[in-house]
Amino acid sequence: MIKQFFLICSGVDQDLIKDCSNGEQNKYAGIGATVFFTALMAAIAGSYALYTVFDNVYTAIFFGLIWGLLIFNLDRFIVSTIKKREKKSQEFIQVLPRLLLAMIIAVVISKPLELKIFEKEINQVLLTKKNQMTLDNKTQIAQQFTPEIQNLQSEINGLKEEITQKETETNNLYETYIAEAEGREGTKKIGKGPVYKEKRQKHDASLKELSELKQLNSEKITTKENAIAALIQQQKDTETNTQPIISNFDGLMARIEALNQLPWLPSFFIFLLFLAIETAPIFTKLISHKGEYDYKQENQESQVKSWIQQQVDQRNKIASTDIDLNTKIYEDLKSEEELYAYKQKIATDLMKLQADTFFQNQKNIL
Repeated sequence: MIKQFFLICSGVDQDLIKDCSNGEQNKYAGIGATVFFTALMAAIAGSYALYTVFDNVYTAIFFGLIWGLLIFNLDRFIVSTIKKREKKSQEFIQVLPRLLLAMIIAVVISKPLELKIFEKEINQVLLTKKNQMTLDNKTQIAQQFTPEIQNLQSEINGLKEEITQKETETNNLYETYIAEAEGREGTKKIGKGPVYKEKRQKHDASLKELSELKQLNSEKITTKENAIAALIQQQKDTETNTQPIISNFDGLMARIEALNQLPWLPSFFIFLLFLAIETAPIFTKLISHKGEYDYKQENQESQVKSWIQQQVDQRNKIASTDIDLNTKIYEDLKSEEELYAYKQKIATDLMKLQADTFFQNQKNIL
């Protein structure tokens, strides 16, 4: 039963192969087994590749099976259409386009399996990329918020500097009227005279202005600090919202790019393995000698070709004979007086009718 299944996979004519020797059947069963297992590997590879796209097991398996059936049909078609010829050069020319198609299929099958085999190494490459992308993302987001935060901080520093300058001015006025009272500066008289009172009034006025300035600037500073805090929180929220995009950077294309950054030799050997598997049935038929099945198939095709040629030749002769008969018949009719007189009468009646019609039209016009 298994042998019969593999014979079906090889694409041979079941009516021809059942009468062949056991060795001939085993040869084609081996070819069919190669076709089947290649399609099975294609289904597994396709399922894994589609799982990285859809992230759903059932969807990936469903489309993976369809992909495997497609590869199975292509391989079966490639193998079944290779015919043994009298000359090896003819066979080689026949095989060239099929080899090209087999190489394409081998690449398509091997790539998803390479992604699975080197999954850990690919994850490491992707992790490095994600970390770099996270840093770049934070830098780009910071470039959007940093100028505004710096402007607000500069304004806060300016307000604080304004308070500091006013405090320095007020302290200087304080030192001035104290020095006046102690007789160290100004009039050099100890006591609280008119000059002292004048300087004290200036200090008190400055102190009042300082208090008002502190209150006003404190409100402005608080407002600006709240604005800075809001901008910083907005920056953090933006980083948080964009991080899932970076975390999900592990799709099919990203993994293929990561695979290309790994050493090429292991990947190349895996490709060669699948290329050998994919082209094995083709080379098996190419290098094998003409067998019993090939002769029977050639005999069957020859019978059909001969029968078709006979049918075409028969139809051509029938058509040629019919043309010759028609030619002779019409040649004989040329000498028939009765037919000549009949056609002459019809032509005369037709010309009379045309003349009467022309006369009637001219009469109506006049």
